[in-house]
Amino acid sequence: MLRGMRKASSNWVGKTIMAIVMGVLIISFGVWGIADIFKGFGQSTVAKVGGTEISLNEFRQIYTDRLQQISRQVGRPLTPDQARAFGLDRQVLQQTIAEAALDEEARRLGLGQSDDQIRQFIMNDPNFKGVNGSFDPNRFQAVIRNFGYTEQRYVADQRKVSLRRQITGTIGAGLEPPKALLDVLTRFQNEQRAIEFVRLDAAQAGTIEAPSPEALAAYFEDHKVQFRAPEYRKIAFAVISPEEIGKWSEVSDEDAKKLFEQRKDRLGTPEKRQIQQLVFPNEAEAKAARERLAGGTSFEDLGKERGLSASEVDLGLVAKSSLDAAVGNVAFALPAGEISQPIQGGIGTSIVKVGKIEPGNEANYASVAGDLKREIATERARIKVADLRDKMEDERGGGASVIDAAQKLGLAAVTIDAVDRSGRAPNGQPIPSIPQGLELVSQAFNTDVGVDNDAISFKGGYVWYDVLAITPSRDRNLDEVRDQVEARWRQDQIATKLKTKATEMAQKLGAGGKLADEAAAVGAKVETATGFKREDTPASVPAAVVAAAFRTAKDGVGQTPVTGGTEMIVFRVTDIVDPAVDAASEAVKKLKGTLDQAQTEEQVASYVNKLEADIGTTINQAAFAQVTGANQ
Repeated sequence: MLRGMRKASSNWVGKTIMAIVMGVLIISFGVWGIADIFKGFGQSTVAKVGGTEISLNEFRQIYTDRLQQISRQVGRPLTPDQARAFGLDRQVLQQTIAEAALDEEARRLGLGQSDDQIRQFIMNDPNFKGVNGSFDPNRFQAVIRNFGYTEQRYVADQRKVSLRRQITGTIGAGLEPPKALLDVLTRFQNEQRAIEFVRLDAAQAGTIEAPSPEALAAYFEDHKVQFRAPEYRKIAFAVISPEEIGKWSEVSDEDAKKLFEQRKDRLGTPEKRQIQQLVFPNEAEAKAARERLAGGTSFEDLGKERGLSASEVDLGLVAKSSLDAAVGNVAFALPAGEISQPIQGGIGTSIVKVGKIEPGNEANYASVAGDLKREIATERARIKVADLRDKMEDERGGGASVIDAAQKLGLAAVTIDAVDRSGRAPNGQPIPSIPQGLELVSQAFNTDVGVDNDAISFKGGYVWYDVLAITPSRDRNLDEVRDQVEARWRQDQIATKLKTKATEMAQKLGAGGKLADEAAAVGAKVETATGFKREDTPASVPAAVVAAAFRTAKDGVGQTPVTGGTEMIVFRVTDIVDPAVDAASEAVKKLKGTLDQAQTEEQVASYVNKLEADIGTTINQAAFAQVTGANQ
């Protein structure tokens, strides 16, 4: 499994997914250690935690949701094989069991959460707030729908989350990281080093004579696998997505202007006014205060008499939408410097004074017309996508190829004559006709010629594909790759010579030599880098050199290959700065917060692990494999 994870995370997509998976692991209380409780039982249940059964359909929904969420984050679909390679299948199961154990404990303790508390929790979530800072029902529906939730399912899920937090919040309360640990980590993070260094490259390697035919042939035989021709596949595919179909649509100015009028206030910048406001329990008190204000008493003085601070009286620059409707109508009708008459609002009787007025900027249709039309076209296209998907599936079900089905439906089919597993053509260049983020190549290399493949979900639509032909991997002969072989041979020769020179130079420096003298002897120059930390990337200093410098003592010498060994850097550590620890600094506070979270997660993980053992946890391995595709 470790080998699979290492292989799976060797590219940027794998690294991104692994970062997300590890982040979810931390948030979900870590690894619970459940490998020893797998048992077989009824096929309709994946796991049983105390009296709670996690059904096969329930776990399938949870697992599918998680795969889709991560796919959206990395911008491409995540296959079941990839998910298992990253350990996502086991992690989701562990998280689901942990949550079920906490739910069981919440029931045992008799914990509850009222409908009003859940409503307030959701309405206060910043993810659901609109442009005016208030809860936006439309945004709420759009966000939860994007993550595959109905409103009822989301509310029920949040109720469970709230009860779990009551338990975990109690378990993790009061934990503090030791001061010694904070000091050590802070010093480790903030330690600074300075180095002087010399670059050795092809110029210092000297003249590399062309290899003899015999030497080149021998080198080719020893490294033949590096020059092997990869397997290529011929692929045809067709895309049906709102974005693609939207390009065909023409949207009139009339339709775009209707949407513009609906959003005009949000697209523009609203007028803002500096408002001072005092609220009174009745009109009589407000009138008396109005007379005193007219007589020269200030808002600030009246506010002090009522026990109000200056910030409670002066609202600052605000938009009309942020005020009570009645107060806003009056305040935004007054000229600057004027004091209103008493205003009956929703929370009492108010008096306001208008200070600075900041004019708003009205949205201009011409500047946003293109974006509005694209949005309308894409939205209309969403309706067409479902219809075209059904027609495409019908054609495919009748035996039509992707190319034939696409032509019949008026879609553009794309044919790639040859592509390898890395998405490159025989000339070594990426295939430009494959849309960014579409996981087409890996899917095509997991199937065969003549197979009716499932469509790939992509950007709210679908992609159908066929593998038309396969060109197997093969050994090339020397004549096909002579130039590549000679270039690689030359690189190896340079790397070997530079390593020898770097070793000799480092030995001389270690014996008391000066870097300036050694650099001059080989025609190189001395460079310096100062004040860098472990995670820094100083200009012109490769990351490998930074890492090596922090493994080297003061006045110590080191050497590091970079750019594949065709460049060597020899360095000396000239200074080490061990910083003082300022417990009041933002950096230390941030580190303390991270350690607090880590300690809490460790504590909660132990607690949940004990819960699972106490209430009893069993897992149906066959059902688990069925959901995650491990038995296919």
